[in-house]
Amino acid sequence: MLPDGKGVRLYLRLTPKASRNGIGGSQQDADGQNRLKATVTTVPENGKANDALVKLLAKTAKWPKSAIAIVSGQTDRNKVLVISGDAQQIVAQINQWTGED
Repeated sequence: MLPDGKGVRLYLRLTPKASRNGIGGSQQDADGQNRLKATVTTVPENGKANDALVKLLAKTAKWPKSAIAIVSGQTDRNKVLVISGDAQQIVAQINQWTGED
């Protein structure tokens, strides 16, 4: 997660076809990048899992869906999102999900 000129750049690992929708925890990938973990019950076809992810983030954090953009990883589990808005509030919400302070 990095502050961006528009808001916050968020690195995320999405698991589609999970038993439940959820956000929480973090993991380090092979490149050493820490990623927020998210799961959705939707299948990963025709962008359905990405749409479910945006909806889940918006609903959970009370962010407008229009503030969340997937800028990299549309067809990959590892995604980069840009979340527009007040960077401090966004970072505080993400830290709550990851258990960091």
